[in-house]
Amino acid sequence: MRALRILLVVLAILAGIFVIIDRIAVNIVEGEAADRLRATENLATTPDVSIKGFPFLTQFAGGTLDEVEVGIEDYEAGTGGGAEKIRIAGLRADLHGVDFSSDFGSAVADSATGTATIAYGELLKTAKSAPTRVAPGVTARVVGLSDGGNGKIKVAVEATVLGTKLPQPVAVLSSVTVVDGDTVRVKADAVPEFGGVRIVESGVRDITDFEQGIDGLPGGIRLDKVEAARDGVEITVKGSDVRLAG
Repeated sequence: MRALRILLVVLAILAGIFVIIDRIAVNIVEGEAADRLRATENLATTPDVSIKGFPFLTQFAGGTLDEVEVGIEDYEAGTGGGAEKIRIAGLRADLHGVDFSSDFGSAVADSATGTATIAYGELLKTAKSAPTRVAPGVTARVVGLSDGGNGKIKVAVEATVLGTKLPQPVAVLSSVTVVDGDTVRVKADAVPEFGGVRIVESGVRDITDFEQGIDGLPGGIRLDKVEAARDGVEITVKGSDVRLAG
């Protein structure tokens, strides 16, 4: 019995040492992976990388990580061409089946899902903010975007009719959707009137409806869904064969 107790104590100590070594190892690898991702994606700050699952060392030995969470606070994505960028806040990605090389020079995930937020001020950059003629004697421009409730965007349109600016912007509820995995589309549910003046629909939609291209997301992930929220549009992203390095 005494020998058995000694054996159990030794096993408990060894198990504790293994857990400590395992956690130290995962912390080192998370830091290395974060540095590699920052360099690969040319990020301004180091992202958060969290490797899930226990034990880590068995995953490491096999060259495949079951699940890795990546968080990037601020990411500048492309806008479909040119030098213009759009800032994405709180980009979070959950990667599954991450195969990596021994020196972390390459890392590819079988699949990825995640979320991100684009502030209304960022999305507003692509809307027509300069006064635009929508009908004889009527000009209009978009002056603000906000949460309209029920997944809608409220588009505030300032209008001038026969030289007189309307006292309050006209509020237009709009639907927001993803097109082709790389574009956010904002489209008015109904065409408004300005100062009681009915305007041809196509003229109004030149102002109220717009699209924002978003590309160059980390690892080639793409837009999946989008919905208006309090602080901006919340985007769901997804991808397969997502390359994080190499």
